[in-house]
Amino acid sequence: MMRVFHVLPLCLAALGALACSSTPEPTTDPTNPCPPGQWCAAAMPTTTATAMPTTTATAAPAGTAATPVPPVAAVAATPILQGMGTTEAPGMKADGGPFAGQFQEGQTLEQDINISPGKCYTVVGIGIGVQELDIQLVSQPAPALPPVVLAQDSTTGAAATLGGKASGCWKNPLPIGGPGKVILKATKGAGIAAAQVFSK
Repeated sequence: MMRVFHVLPLCLAALGALACSSTPEPTTDPTNPCPPGQWCAAAMPTTTATAMPTTTATAAPAGTAATPVPPVAAVAATPILQGMGTTEAPGMKADGGPFAGQFQEGQTLEQDINISPGKCYTVVGIGIGVQELDIQLVSQPAPALPPVVLAQDSTTGAAATLGGKASGCWKNPLPIGGPGKVILKATKGAGIAAAQVFSK
């Protein structure tokens, strides 16, 4: 396990580099703030205004969605998630690919999955910058009905496991399958988080 977490900063740093982008600031000529050939208000007399104080938000509004990271970037977290899967989901196989997002505190990221009849599921997640990552597995019986929480992780910290080795994987008790979702939540902290579903 130690080797898995030693590569955490390297793998997720690559993930973060692909997830973030910057827009260059436009440059202006300090002696002529107006674009060439255009009229602008800077050429008019101005009055002095008092700047209003601003506040910096530390958490996103409740219920807002995290920014998904492109699948090709989410693959950077695969070695870590596979290592967690080896420990928490022995004998299980990855169900789909990893998924990831850029989170502000309180934001969530949803990933659609197909819950198959009789299958057992484990979900592992890891965050960098996110201090408390939570995972839920939900189903939605009908579009008009609210989602039903089937299982949720009981772990604390940046690494989260739903249906891990200690509690056993979550098994679909129904003889039929249906659509479901894995919901990641940055309960505390902000940064990048990634997850992987395993099943057998």
